[in-house]
Amino acid sequence: MSVRVRFAPSPTGYLHIGGARTALFNWLYARHTGGTFVLRVEDTDDARNTREAVDVILDGLRWLGLDWDEGPVSGDAMQESKGDRGPYFQSQRGEIYQRRIQELLDKDLAYEHEGAVKFRMTREPVTIPDVVAGDVVRKLTDREEADPDFVIVRSDGKPVFHLVNVVDDIEMDITHVIRGEDHLSNTSKHVELFKAFGAALPKFAHIPLILNNDGSKMSKRDSGASMAAYTEGGYLPSAVVNYLSLLGWSPKDNTEMMPTAELIERFDRPGVQRANARVDMPTLDWLNFEHIRALSPDDFKSQALGQLQAAGLDTTGRDADYTAAVLALCTDKIKNLNDVAGYIGFFFRDEVVLDAESAAQALTPENKPHLATLREAYAGLATFDADSLMEALKATAAAREVKNKVLVMPARVACTGSKVGPSLYHLMEVLGQAEVLKRFDAALARM
Repeated sequence: MSVRVRFAPSPTGYLHIGGARTALFNWLYARHTGGTFVLRVEDTDDARNTREAVDVILDGLRWLGLDWDEGPVSGDAMQESKGDRGPYFQSQRGEIYQRRIQELLDKDLAYEHEGAVKFRMTREPVTIPDVVAGDVVRKLTDREEADPDFVIVRSDGKPVFHLVNVVDDIEMDITHVIRGEDHLSNTSKHVELFKAFGAALPKFAHIPLILNNDGSKMSKRDSGASMAAYTEGGYLPSAVVNYLSLLGWSPKDNTEMMPTAELIERFDRPGVQRANARVDMPTLDWLNFEHIRALSPDDFKSQALGQLQAAGLDTTGRDADYTAAVLALCTDKIKNLNDVAGYIGFFFRDEVVLDAESAAQALTPENKPHLATLREAYAGLATFDADSLMEALKATAAAREVKNKVLVMPARVACTGSKVGPSLYHLMEVLGQAEVLKRFDAALARM
């Protein structure tokens, strides 16, 4: 039987990094084995589930590139997922659950109790075969010894998670249940439900939890807990996929930087680790830099221009050669996409936006004569390229008997508004002689 895995989130507000990692591990395993990745939304709790929360999950999966393989097609609004099939929604599968509940009642494996339906749980220890944790023996707790039976249908008629989870796994022929270790405590109930329905157990793989860097349990308020921190944080999806893959899994040779195609090729269950993973933002930042560097020129251009436009900078009216020259200054420099506008945005502004601290340090009355002399030197250049600009600045500094840096910083702030950015001489070459002189004049007027 071919591999069939599923991701079954509950839409209760946002996509947690742990949920995204679970989806990724399932997706990678399906792609690695040539199997099927099913998306199933567990939305039976009407009080907590919303369409907005569903969209957050679907958009997060799409952003990561985790496409699912099957699902129902209908005109129902909850199934309209921007052209995708599915996902399955448990709220629309009530008839299936009622049929399965009746099956348990008919077998006397469930019974009505105070308006609810309870499952007759075994009184013996349950062994959970798990490919990550090994065989886990679950004994009854002191509280359960008196009555280990558990509710599978609430008094309001709604089936509970344990039942619908198992029924759907059976109905959808799920072969492997890959989920967080926090679900391991529930799995003894699921094992017994599978047995009650006469179904073979899927292979369980409970993957390690993701903890904060200090080893504490992660809450939704912690930094890096929500996928929004990544989708809005200037990270490439491929870098986040790479990073999430390393939170609880590693290839045999401990390679870290891997494009998604390589992850698919390498991902296997034996590489899943037993120990809990920890959030490691420096590693993510490094991976993001490497993935940005690995972009093709066209892909980098698309990302960079998107960032500039998001910052309100219009690049459409600029000469194509000018824009290409600007982007060339970013090669191997941008570590985070959110840095693009701050790094090269000045190229696309008619007026320089001054950083107050940089201006206070560089555009001082003491530096005005130096910058004015440099301005005249640059105005007289017949060739306005990086080498000529550097030589002219050095000659000016020598003539005024000051160090080069006394001229470099005022020139940079005059042109860019900031103390940091691309190479000064190359950025001035791209701006061009007329624009540099214009910006020098504006700075001199402020000094």
